[in-house]
Parts: sequence; C-alpha cells; structure tokens
Amino acid sequence: MTPHPATTNGVGTTSGSGPKRLSILGATGSIGTSTLDLVARNPAEFDIVALTAQTNASALAALARKHGARVAVIGEIDRYGELKEALSGSGIRAEAGADALVAAAAEPADCVMASIIGAAGLAPTFEAARQGRRLALANKECLVSAGAVFMAEVARHGTELFPVDSEHSAAFQALAGSPPDTIERIVLTASGGPFRTWTHAQLAAATPEQALKHPNWTMGAKITIDSATLMNKGLELIEAYHLFPVEIDQLGVVVHPQSIIHCLVTYRDGSVLAQMSCPDMRTPISLSLAWPSRMSAPVERLDLVKIGSLTFEEADTARFPALGLARDALARGQSAPAILNAANEVAVAAFLERRIGFLDIATLVGQVLEAADRAGQVAAMSSLADVLAADGEARKLAESLLPGIAGGRR
Repeated sequence: MTPHPATTNGVGTTSGSGPKRLSILGATGSIGTSTLDLVARNPAEFDIVALTAQTNASALAALARKHGARVAVIGEIDRYGELKEALSGSGIRAEAGADALVAAAAEPADCVMASIIGAAGLAPTFEAARQGRRLALANKECLVSAGAVFMAEVARHGTELFPVDSEHSAAFQALAGSPPDTIERIVLTASGGPFRTWTHAQLAAATPEQALKHPNWTMGAKITIDSATLMNKGLELIEAYHLFPVEIDQLGVVVHPQSIIHCLVTYRDGSVLAQMSCPDMRTPISLSLAWPSRMSAPVERLDLVKIGSLTFEEADTARFPALGLARDALARGQSAPAILNAANEVAVAAFLERRIGFLDIATLVGQVLEAADRAGQVAAMSSLADVLAADGEARKLAESLLPGIAGGRR
C-alpha cells in the first residue's frame, strides 16, 4: 500500500496581515452555514471571496449578499439565471457549472473550506489543494475515494491541510505533532446513531424518518444515514489512515453514546490523550480557520458534572456490517475504498427514496465490492481521472444490482 505522510501536512500560520480571505465550497450545507455563522460573529477577521452551492440559488445569493462575497457559483447551470437575477445590482459576480466550481476553488484566498458533499466535490477540492494554501477539508471523498492520490497532491503543493471532521480534528489536537514512533493507537468514537440498541428485526423495518433522527448531531441527510449504519465511522477510519502516521491495525472505533470524547490517542508509554467538547461542528470548524490560534465559538461549554457519566461500548459489526466493509476495503486498497464510497452513495439515495430497506444499504455495498473484485475493477489509481472512472463504474454496477435487492423486498 502507498506510504502515507508522517504527519498532518504543513500545518502552520497563514502569511500576511489583515482579514483572512476565505472561500467556502458548499456554502448552503450544514458545514458551510456553520462556517458562515462563525464568520458573522467575527466579521473583521474574514473577507469572503467565493461561495458555492449545487442547486439552491436563492440561499446562495442571500449568503453572498450578507457576507459580501466577490463571486457566487451555482453548480447546476440551469439555475444560473435565478442566481444572476438574485444578485442583480450587488456587484457580486455570478457563475455556474462544474468548471466554474473548480475556478472558484482557484480564486486567491488564504483558506478554502471544502464542504461539497459527494463525488461532485472531488475536482473543486483537488483544485483548492493545488493552490498551496490552507485547505479545511470537510469533503470525505477526497480521502476515502482518492486518498493516496489526493495526499500526493497536497504534498506536491505544500498545502496546509486541516481535517474538519470532529474525530479527525480531535486526533490532530491529541497528536500535537508527536513523532510517529511514539503513537500506539488512534481510536475514533461513534455515537452509535439512532439505532444503537435496536434489534435486527427493528433495523429491517427502520424508516428514513427514523434514521434521520440523530441523537446528538445536526447534519445533512446523507451523513446522518451513514451515521445510522456506522458506515460514516468506517469512512472516517479510511480518512484517518491517510491523515495520520499509523497503520490499519493501529486504528480502532469505540461507541460512545454521549459524543463528548471525539478521539483517543494512546502512546507507547501508556498515556491516553482524549479531546473533549460538546457535539457542535463549529468547534472543529473554528480550529481549522484560526489555527495556530483559537477563535471564540458560540458552542455549549462542557459540564462534566451535569453530564454525570461517559460510557463506551464495542462496535457491533454483526448488526452494523458497514463498518466491517469499510475496514475490509481499506485493507484491500487500490480503488476498493472508491468503489465502497460510490456504492454507498447509491444505496443511501435508494433508501431515502424508499426503494430499499435500511439493512439493504450494507447488502448492496457488499455485493458491489464482490462484483467489482470478480470483474477485475479493483485497480491502482494514479490520478483524479482514475478516481472518477472508478467512481463512475462502481455507480453503474450498484445501479445494475439495485433492482435485485429492491425486488427482494416485495
């Protein structure tokens, strides 16, 4: 397997003085709006360069006007007229389309928040990495689907890469630049989602509405379903492998229903460092924007006496097989994680559309991985084009297998 970097890449301060120039790819999503909430509370510290969205032109225009963005980009070309009209007279440049999203990532900025979900975020985030500045990464696909390829691009351009996932931000803080040979284990915590205590029979009958009721976090629909299946934690294991100087067997997951401890790092002397905070994405977002300093964040302060106790459980891969599928894909390497991710996106979308059941999500992903392996589609990747090709083929395969699973429910 391709060696990964010894530390998080090039973390340091942004050069220059005055407001930090900030672009947000995926401004209307949960990460984007949380980022802009912090910006609004610290207006003198930021200068908004570019904001993007995929479909919500009216919300994008409102955010661009509110925060004085220089350019607003909508991914769907058909929404360009709506965006341009909504920005009329504002002096804000309106653009549209996939190429415009990539161009927005290349706008001169001190920091880019990359929070476009799914494979649609790959090309813009790669472009942001090529600028050699600070990249706050909230797009999982860059590390899950394109891990070694993406990290090579980050290293090539000397990019400052900051993970925005709460677990990886916690690991970064607990590691604190420690030498790789002192690190024994990194354990990511999982809330267990809304179905942590459900039986197999209950899981088989779970509805999208039930799966979307996360007990601790407020997130987008796709990541919330991933949390319910524990696929999200499997994807985070893959991300952690590429971000930090550990091997696969040094990575673990523990279920922690309170979501107060986000990661635990064990060192060779037996010490364990844990990062703790109330579950609010504005904490890791603020760190990615302000490091090596810290900025004020309007999050609930941790009161351990009020909480009373913190509990931990082993992750149950029998009831939640997605976690095991992700670990197996990481061990398989090459394009297997990209295939896993693409199949999961298709499966989650089908579940939200009520075409398959909750347990069918992992079933479909497993079938796609097996079929791809038999067809010789698990292969090495050396470029973004290779990643996108693997993603596309996996989606086709998933769609071809979907009717069999959907038919089995009738």
